Amino acid sequence: MDPYNKKIPFVHCCRVAAAGRFILMAVVATGLLAGCVSTPRNAAAASMANTAQEPAAEYEYQLAYKQGLVPNDLDATVIDTQKGLASFYGQRFAGNLTANGERFDPSELTAAHRTLPFGTRIRVTNLANGKQTIVRINDRGPYVGARIIDLSRYAAKVLGMIEQGVAQVQLQILS
Repeated sequence: MDPYNKKIPFVHCCRVAAAGRFILMAVVATGLLAGCVSTPRNAAAASMANTAQEPAAEYEYQLAYKQGLVPNDLDATVIDTQKGLASFYGQRFAGNLTANGERFDPSELTAAHRTLPFGTRIRVTNLANGKQTIVRINDRGPYVGARIIDLSRYAAKVLGMIEQGVAQVQLQILS
């Protein structure tokens, strides 16, 4: 008698097949759920993401500024001035990690500059209409043409440059 030629009852085969399908579905579901977990792409980004928590004072400053309670930091000293072309981040970058490890939020007053240290505050003036806002550097760029700063969407809105997309600006680096 051949041990490999046993006849298995039909009911037993169905139970084994059902159990196999269940295990397969569990493995696939686990794989799909694992893909939903957001993780930084490399170890450096992970360590920066853990250490880039904004202090409570920064958050309070942003709220006060949005409410118009901190109009222009009139008592701040201007360290340097630059003039050039500004643009703003598109909505597709919302939630992406910035160069300093925090998540980009288009509703905050932040910006990207190629060389200024992270955390630097800059008074940005739209030279076409005179509107001003103060932004904090939290990213690197822009890397398009001769632009000198990339603003968050909210900062661009305050400056009145959403429709044009770019504007000639003056940057005043504040102490």
